[in-house]
Amino acid sequence: MNDHLHYLARHAAAGKLSRRDFMAKAAALGFSAAAAGTLLTTEARAAGPQKGGTIRMGLQGGSTTDSLDPALGTNQVAQAVVRFWGEPLVELAEDGSLDMKVAESFEASADAQVWKFKIRSGITFSNGKSVTAEDVVQTMDRHSGEDTKSGALGIMRGIKNVSAEGSDVVVIELESPNADLPYLLSDYHLVIQPNGGKDEPAAAIGTGPYILKSVDMGVRFVAEKNPNYWGDIGHAATVELIVINDNTARVAALQSGQVDLIDRVPPRTAKLVARAPNIDVHSTSGPGHYVFIMHCNTAPFDNNDVRMALKYGINRQEMVDKVLNGYGSIGNDSPINASYPLFTPNEQREYDPDKAMFHLKKSGHDGEILLRTSDNSFPGAPDASALFQQSCASAGINLNVKREPNDGYWSEVWNNQPFCTSYWGGRPTQDQMYTTAYLSSADWNDTRFNNEQFDQLLVAARGELDTAKRTQMYADMGDIQRDNGGLICPMFNDFIDATSDRLGGWVDGVKGFALMHGYAASKMWVKA
Repeated sequence: MNDHLHYLARHAAAGKLSRRDFMAKAAALGFSAAAAGTLLTTEARAAGPQKGGTIRMGLQGGSTTDSLDPALGTNQVAQAVVRFWGEPLVELAEDGSLDMKVAESFEASADAQVWKFKIRSGITFSNGKSVTAEDVVQTMDRHSGEDTKSGALGIMRGIKNVSAEGSDVVVIELESPNADLPYLLSDYHLVIQPNGGKDEPAAAIGTGPYILKSVDMGVRFVAEKNPNYWGDIGHAATVELIVINDNTARVAALQSGQVDLIDRVPPRTAKLVARAPNIDVHSTSGPGHYVFIMHCNTAPFDNNDVRMALKYGINRQEMVDKVLNGYGSIGNDSPINASYPLFTPNEQREYDPDKAMFHLKKSGHDGEILLRTSDNSFPGAPDASALFQQSCASAGINLNVKREPNDGYWSEVWNNQPFCTSYWGGRPTQDQMYTTAYLSSADWNDTRFNNEQFDQLLVAARGELDTAKRTQMYADMGDIQRDNGGLICPMFNDFIDATSDRLGGWVDGVKGFALMHGYAASKMWVKA
């Protein structure tokens, strides 16, 4: 490769040349964006992260009603804060494989029904206490049972028993085989806490790279480097997270230098933001999706013809064009797309006012249908709702849109009101996505989908070792959910984040998840 390009890449990695200028010079030398980006990442890693300084984040999604209890996290801010101070047993690597965190290794029985996780030697909590197998046992127990409010409850229902084998081995016995268990345990709710967090669930004591020092819920968080952290991330001395739910204000904070990193750059302004010489916009496709969710057990959505009327009454392509502005792809009323292993595509459901009208008349419903929305649910959600209202009107559906306050949306509207806008960031596997949100018993079953055949297939697929058979089982589950569930999924969004050239170390996230899978503040660094 051109020696001059290597020279430029080293300068860019050292912060002496902006990423934008480097990419422009590489293009002028005849190199593709992919080749130049790969070289820059290689040089940045070779140069090594720089220590010290403060990383300032501006994120959307936080609310004054949030909690530091990881079991109750529901939004991007909650996930980012958990990433500061806590870690699960295992985590997703950049290539979609698994990284060891609190666990240093694991093994499974031949039938994938009994798993053993060995606790990392010498690892301690931020309060100085050594992590033991019993802490893991109690963590899993706290996220289980009918009384828990944990977002990981759907995952835990498949676990029969968790026990300690000595001080450093955890044994997990499953109700039925599941080859995906380690991936499920990477769920961000399942960070390991002293005594499982049963004593102080919101104390924010964990094994992560930072220690929370200041908390103004829904407003601002400050964390400092954990001096006893076992790993090689957490390069900044201090991380500051500011909740900025307004899209315009969040972008302006980055442009003015108030923050160094933001999430959810609005698609309609992403190209304009990218023109600034000191800002890099990162667009990553993946499993994230913007949705309209109906409670299948609440009138009028307990009538599948009403649900089908609304599914045919939405113009998906129009939303991709006008809401995502090309930063995404069309959805098909399924949470699963081609970013998942073992994916089988369905025939695309098209906007069809005549079919929508047919199903509406068949349902017997002739009243208003109320849809609740907020900018806090996903960028452009009110605009998407207005488009939905217009397309429904052509089918004779009287859709009324109510704009709710941003603050409290995730505690008062989502998973409480029967029809609202929402988003999902996706999960590493189909099993985890379905287990978290579509299993009848899942606490985060936000469409109140309850289908015995679907549940049976989901459990059976976990232990199916024949890839072709397992693929077909997931395809069958997808058909059941798509045609009978309460999910309207018009689009899969690209995650659009942006960073200032003050920071180094950005790499594309895990299989298309936002903010380097929530680890941007821990894996990036402040340039000298």
